[in-house]
Amino acid sequence: MNGRFGSASAMARVLLVWWESHGRRDPTQKPWMFTPAGQWPTAAEGLDPYGVWIAEVMLQQTQLAVVLPYWERWMEAFPTVEALAAATLEQVRLQWQGLGYYSRARRLHEAALMLLGQSWPRTLESWMALPGIGRTTAGGILSSALNAPTPILDGNVKRVLARLHAHPRLPARDQALFWGWSEALLDPERSRDVNQALMDLGATLCTPRQPDCSRCPWRTFCAAYAAGDPTCWPVSDTRKPLPFQVIGVGVVLNAAGEVLIDQRLEEGLLGGLWEFPGGKQESGEPIEVCIARELQEELGIEVTVGEELIVVDHAYSHKKLRFVVHLCTWESGDPRPLASQQVRWVKPRELKDFPFPAANARIIEALLKRLAPPKA
Repeated sequence: MNGRFGSASAMARVLLVWWESHGRRDPTQKPWMFTPAGQWPTAAEGLDPYGVWIAEVMLQQTQLAVVLPYWERWMEAFPTVEALAAATLEQVRLQWQGLGYYSRARRLHEAALMLLGQSWPRTLESWMALPGIGRTTAGGILSSALNAPTPILDGNVKRVLARLHAHPRLPARDQALFWGWSEALLDPERSRDVNQALMDLGATLCTPRQPDCSRCPWRTFCAAYAAGDPTCWPVSDTRKPLPFQVIGVGVVLNAAGEVLIDQRLEEGLLGGLWEFPGGKQESGEPIEVCIARELQEELGIEVTVGEELIVVDHAYSHKKLRFVVHLCTWESGDPRPLASQQVRWVKPRELKDFPFPAANARIIEALLKRLAPPKA
């Protein structure tokens, strides 16, 4: 790969000079990238693959600032692959709760069971054979932990490379070309550092909406900068508006004051998490009718739909949902998991012991506030 005014090796050297002064090399930002002595590793030093692996999976489609507290809590709860393998899937999901893309937690647990008693993988192929590990994640683990010359191609790196070349097509259509560009930049002695520098450049300067070109070490190499408006790259499809759906949700209470929750099926969005039952509102359907219908269809119960508890708007990557939540009184029928894994009556104070999707956190908060005794 050659930039507009230099070879890949020359560009890598320029990038590393910038990164040594301006990169995210603070142990409070990326603790998994530091030795036990608190130092950035030399080319000859390795890092604990376990901590790096957990971080790389958490960083899939998630920003560093969001990941850091989750990683720290995870490492306290499951400090080794043996501890992770020994945990229940429910415990693993509780630690992941709020981080999104919940299938990642299940796949980490599955991979830990596969790795138990084995030496750590040392090739792309062996890492990619594990659940939830693609080429970018595998390359990130190997380069970070072992300083292996394996390229990466996360969102930050794609954006940097697309702008560097002012690439006229969607990156997804030219994956092989982008992988080649990323690999060409690797310094065989400092692959770890080059990959980290590429990600840091994309995360701190070559940002999606307001790139700080005046401080960019690659400004003179960059075709997008020369063209005048780097935000035109990467080229993207015209985004369609996200579909919107109203979901009627019932917080069902019985005479003992217990609340009814059900566990989603393992496959699909939010697989394995617990939630308050409900479903999509049909066209022209009053929300109270929607809730009563959904609870009968999904659980085989009859309820009296009471007052509104809360309305929660929540956006996923592919749709927007509005949860309209009503308190309900259970009247008849033994709850059955007709569209879920299992159902359970629990005391409200026990809700914290179950992994819920992020949108349900506000529902739980509103319920506990409603049920709290009045202050004297």
